[in-house]
Amino acid sequence: MNDIYTLSDGTVYSERKNIRSFSAHSLEEYSATISEEKIERLQGIAQRLKGLKVLELNSTAQGGGVAEMLYSSIPFLNALGIEAEWKVINGHRDFFECTKRFHNLLQGMRGPFTREMKQVYVNHLLECAGNNIVDNSPDIVIIHDPQPMLLCRYLKREGERWFWRCHIDIEPAVRSQNGLLSLLNNWITDYDAAIFSASRYVFPPWLIPKFIIPPFIDPLSEKNRELSQDEITRVLAKYELDPEVPMITQIGRFDPWKGLDRTIATYRIVREERNCQLVIAGGFASDDPEGERIIEDIRSKTKDDKDVHILNLSLSDRLENYLEVNALQRAASIIMQPSIREGFGLVVTEALWKGKPVIASNVGGIPFQIKKGSTGYFYENPRRTAQKIIYLLENKRAAERIGKKGRRYIQEHFLIVDRITDCLTSLDIVINSAFDKKRLAKCVTSFYPW
Repeated sequence: MNDIYTLSDGTVYSERKNIRSFSAHSLEEYSATISEEKIERLQGIAQRLKGLKVLELNSTAQGGGVAEMLYSSIPFLNALGIEAEWKVINGHRDFFECTKRFHNLLQGMRGPFTREMKQVYVNHLLECAGNNIVDNSPDIVIIHDPQPMLLCRYLKREGERWFWRCHIDIEPAVRSQNGLLSLLNNWITDYDAAIFSASRYVFPPWLIPKFIIPPFIDPLSEKNRELSQDEITRVLAKYELDPEVPMITQIGRFDPWKGLDRTIATYRIVREERNCQLVIAGGFASDDPEGERIIEDIRSKTKDDKDVHILNLSLSDRLENYLEVNALQRAASIIMQPSIREGFGLVVTEALWKGKPVIASNVGGIPFQIKKGSTGYFYENPRRTAQKIIYLLENKRAAERIGKKGRRYIQEHFLIVDRITDCLTSLDIVINSAFDKKRLAKCVTSFYPW
């Protein structure tokens, strides 16, 4: 089914409530992309935790990498015998304006998080806490990102273990901004553990177990599965894109951190020497009020160029949205992601999985995916990046070679089976570990060198 039904209490998926509007592929179906050894590793830890009740909470069911991972992982966990449910916190515009400001400040934007903003945030989460949002007596609650972070203080009950999972690029300078730092330091004391995408995001002083688990993509999802040429052609025709003209593409949220101006400037230099078109495609997540302003800005800047296509992809049909993103990525000659800040950059993961040459910024989680000159290239400035694009357009073998290496790297490190295994292992460590709890709280447990 394409439609997502959310109950008034925020439930997106719950087998207990018979809310199952999306499903998972069987573990056996992943055998073409992952080794038998890795499948057996997952089966072992899942059997150990069979019957565990897990609730995952975030701020949106539409748009963004967190929601996309949950669409795959929640039914997948249930198929493994883990009783996983997914809820979202409902919010009004003022609340999401505050949480977006909090998000931007954590990523290095200058400005205050005022007392009034904090009050809007606290009042709304108090309201959410009174709406029976945790109603399944879970063993584990996983809170994603800052938006619902304070709920732990109001809702945690004896015997429950609460994890905070941070997906964003926390700017190191934030560590010295007392306002934000004091809030995070205060709120985290209620949690039993924290999960980060990479070591650079970890807050060492926090005396709770800390885990490093990178995000993942689902290779069998509508966004990442193989497509027929007819499916790709249909999407290109819908948006009046010429399949014979090389396509420079950037896909993702319309967000001030995504470096859209960098992509436009680079395209204009390439266009001076090579016939090409630029496709910038994205949408608005329901918890991001900035999107409309961003898309209007870039449309204004490119309105006189018929070869620039700004596509606001509808989220009303999730699976159709995923298919369109998949087709646009597969049709691209070059994919760009010159972000100013990036949590991990799953859009880069998706592009590399499709065997495309990717040029992206050396920020956030991107350098864990791109090895310069091997699995992709780093954005430097518009002119140098344009030169690299021209080289790749003129040397298709080089473009194909780097695309194949990128796909292989993603297959080895960033697919769903491995990451679910890591997540379950971290839960097992906190619940059942024989390690000294105080010593564990001082450690960072990483399943990988990053």
